[in-house]
Amino acid sequence: MAPDETDEPFDLITMGRIGVDIYPLQTGVPLPQVETFGKFLGGSATNVAVAAARLGRRTAVVSRTGDDPFGTYIHQALRGFGVDDRWVAPAGRHPTPVTFCEIFPPDDFPLYFYREPKAPDLEIAADELDLDAVRAARVFWMTGTGLCEEPSRSATLAALAARAKAGTTVFDLDWRPMFWGGAGGQDPEDRARPHYAEALTHATVAVGNLEECAVATGEREPHAAARALLHAGVELAVVKQGPKGVLAVHRDGTTAEVPPVPVDVVNGLGAGDAFGGALCHGLLAGWELKRTMRYANAAGAIVASRLACSSAMPTRAEVEDLLARS
Repeated sequence: MAPDETDEPFDLITMGRIGVDIYPLQTGVPLPQVETFGKFLGGSATNVAVAAARLGRRTAVVSRTGDDPFGTYIHQALRGFGVDDRWVAPAGRHPTPVTFCEIFPPDDFPLYFYREPKAPDLEIAADELDLDAVRAARVFWMTGTGLCEEPSRSATLAALAARAKAGTTVFDLDWRPMFWGGAGGQDPEDRARPHYAEALTHATVAVGNLEECAVATGEREPHAAARALLHAGVELAVVKQGPKGVLAVHRDGTTAEVPPVPVDVVNGLGAGDAFGGALCHGLLAGWELKRTMRYANAAGAIVASRLACSSAMPTRAEVEDLLARS
């Protein structure tokens, strides 16, 4: 059955960034010297939907593209991955964003965003949302980037308010300071923090690395950051610690601290999105916290061992095989 042939609630609806990733096909080469590139579907919210779809979940994305060939490509790619694209529409004059990266394993992957004068995914308006579908989804996933400009900010908050903490509502802290250009010289973190605080009151799960948690809460120590996120209103705080693994703390006192799955890193970009899709899969399955974190870590590790993001997202069999060998 095609993704849009049923009106049953989605397992997962994500809302936020979408675009085209242009990745060098040469590793360890500075961008000015790269001669060959590959084109891939990109954007964090989009990659999370793809990751969950690869694990068998019914997913959809709420976003906007340009009315251009890259926008056409995005629809083709979403459908190819089995992700519903009914809420991905052209947004007037703004071109579909592209993102270039450089690849210097194991831990240096500079990103170059081309989202000017404005990215279409920041043109999502509240009155365009299908709030009934957002409300009905078993999991709704939004990102910090969606809060950085209007009308996307109001639309994101409207979606969160419609959820009213029904089901699972995930706030991916997704801190990208270049999207928060200081108005009147204001520090980007100071500009973002009140909007993050408002979104946290609506979310049931918060996910972020240590830098993102510091923006949201002012805390950098993992356990303190988790406590601060719980105090801000969520039920589950997931703090990604890089080489130290992941810490997850539930409001009921359940805690899981899981080390990373060792792999030979090819490209670290997209690992967090694979983690996110697998996290949603585990939450939907009702797994206990440690199992969910181990599974999400393994999914992220698989993507880190591959070049691309969306097309690198693993299947259930691949994740289970890695866990069996770890």
